[in-house]
Amino acid sequence: MLRPYREQARSYSGFAWFFGPVITQPQLGVFFAAWGGHTRPSLSLVSPASMLRVLIALALTCLLQPAFADERAQTQQQLDATRQDIAELKKLLGKLQEEKSGVQKDLKGTETEMGKLEKQVEALQKELKKSESELQRLDGEKKKLQSARIEQQRLIAIQARAAYQNGRQEYLKLLLNQQNPEKFARTLTYYDYLSQARLEQLKSFNETLRQLANVEKDIALQQAQLLVQKSSLDSQRDELDKVRQERQQVLAKLSDDVKARDQKLAAREQDQADLSKVLKTIEETLARQAREAEEARQKALIAQQEAEKKRLREAQAAADADATDAPRKPVKSTPGALVSSSGETFGGPFASSRGKLPWPVDGRLLARFGETRGDDARTKWDGVMISASAGSQVHAVHGGRVVFADWLRGAGLLVILDHGNGFLSLYGHNQTLLKSAGDVVKAGESISTVGNSGGQDTPALYFAIRQQGHPSDPAQWCRAQG
Repeated sequence: MLRPYREQARSYSGFAWFFGPVITQPQLGVFFAAWGGHTRPSLSLVSPASMLRVLIALALTCLLQPAFADERAQTQQQLDATRQDIAELKKLLGKLQEEKSGVQKDLKGTETEMGKLEKQVEALQKELKKSESELQRLDGEKKKLQSARIEQQRLIAIQARAAYQNGRQEYLKLLLNQQNPEKFARTLTYYDYLSQARLEQLKSFNETLRQLANVEKDIALQQAQLLVQKSSLDSQRDELDKVRQERQQVLAKLSDDVKARDQKLAAREQDQADLSKVLKTIEETLARQAREAEEARQKALIAQQEAEKKRLREAQAAADADATDAPRKPVKSTPGALVSSSGETFGGPFASSRGKLPWPVDGRLLARFGETRGDDARTKWDGVMISASAGSQVHAVHGGRVVFADWLRGAGLLVILDHGNGFLSLYGHNQTLLKSAGDVVKAGESISTVGNSGGQDTPALYFAIRQQGHPSDPAQWCRAQG
């Protein structure tokens, strides 16, 4: 049974807005408090209840999403295995069909040959029947002739004896009397003719009997040959019939095998269709979940930014109220050391880039990290101020992701990059922002231009680095200035 993927997806799609947090609460709480020169802790940006809700949602997401992805992978494996089975079944079916075609071809030849033999046997049987009929007719004639011969022989014998007896007496009488010599001569001639005719009749009769015997002998010989030929054909027919039966059995078995494989192939193809539907459902659910997560993340980001702006304004208002007796003075324009953004960028982890990073812009340092801001000893610089021409390109000192790109009171147009592992870099008082929140930038890529937004008198760039939410001296991370 297939699992209800859509129901499973709905069970946790509501938590999607927690995916991909843009910036952490400790980081915001520390670096936003620095604007205006306050080193005391900032207002809480996220309530304990909200943090608990985030932790619970993230925990549920971590539990559900990997299981869903694992099930997708398992379904894909099953689908691949099913496709392989189908390919093997089709290959086997092809071989069976070829073998079946070969057997059918052989069976066709065998049955064709058997048809020819049957035709020959039928013709021989007709010849045998004709021979038997002719023999029966001749045998009847022979019997008639034999009966006639016996009767003729008997009559001839009687006539011969009578003629002999009568003829001898007549012959003696005529010879002794000598009364009529002519009659005596005629009588002798008559007896000669009669005897000759009887002899010819007997000779012709005997010749007929001889011919009849020869014909009977020939027919008997022909009949014997036909019987031998018929016996040979019968043997061939029996052998071919045996071969035909064997091939019919093989063909029947092959047909059963093909039918069984067809049924199995149909079942596997149905499995493939079912698995494809399941996989499609999973992919659609994941895609929808990703869209919902991105939409929720963007909404959460906007809401978070608005909340941060509000809290920052409140913190700034409180700071301004505390510093009414000692207003902040503008940054002095005393020339400082030159810094440069030229040179090779560092591609390793940010934690290993100490002293290897280029500066974000070419210019002079107006304020160093840790120096007092104005005449108020309570406020110190948590970054540096770099004097540069308005519109100069500001470069990312290291690759990262833009987590903030907007205007903030006291900072003007501000860009914050997240470099991972708790490292942030800040670029303030810009004239133009070239990147948006969520963009991924490479080291050395332009992210803004130098300006004087946020209440500055002269164009300058505020540059700061945060490590695990705490300010860190940029001079320790960037290459030595001149």
